[in-house]
Amino acid sequence: MEQNTLYPIFLKLSQLPLLIVGAGEVGYEKLFFLLKSSPDACVTLIGEWINPDILSLLDQNPAYRVNLIQKSFEPGDVQGFPLVVAATNLEHLNREVREAAKKAGALVNVADTPALCDFYLGSIVTKGQLKVAISTNGQSPTFAKRFREWLEAMLPEETDQLLDRLNRFRSQLSTDFQNKVKRLNELTAVFTENQQLTQNSDQ
Repeated sequence: MEQNTLYPIFLKLSQLPLLIVGAGEVGYEKLFFLLKSSPDACVTLIGEWINPDILSLLDQNPAYRVNLIQKSFEPGDVQGFPLVVAATNLEHLNREVREAAKKAGALVNVADTPALCDFYLGSIVTKGQLKVAISTNGQSPTFAKRFREWLEAMLPEETDQLLDRLNRFRSQLSTDFQNKVKRLNELTAVFTENQQLTQNSDQ
């Protein structure tokens, strides 16, 4: 069975400026889900035509740090951006954006073209401080979406309070790193025990 070899990372997009080229339907979708997960992201969006949904999104959320530029794309637009998303509905323009970004040393995501992507924008589940990223290695975004919906329904609303208590407990442990890990493992072992009990009761 082929394995997903992608390595997931969580980026601080408030510190890594991101460029989205394309302000139509595809650009709106990329921008919407990016800001849903990272509302403090620093984003520049370039497009000849601006989708009214984008204008509405930014009007309703004035705290978003989005620099909206209505113009045609030029290769020099990628300068200064470590991350670039090509989100137009024109294949040749997406390739032009990718070529310019790669020459500038940026990492690129090309909408709906996994073979041209350095990274994917996967489905994300957020419960307070808990964030889970889901990837199917570009094979099925629809499955990733449905799995995200399932996880959102399964995770309790109290997840964030639990993480807060565990963090406070960890900060109060006055011991070395190895013993701290041991105590935390003992404390959280109940999670897997409960899962095993649930599985056994279903058999």
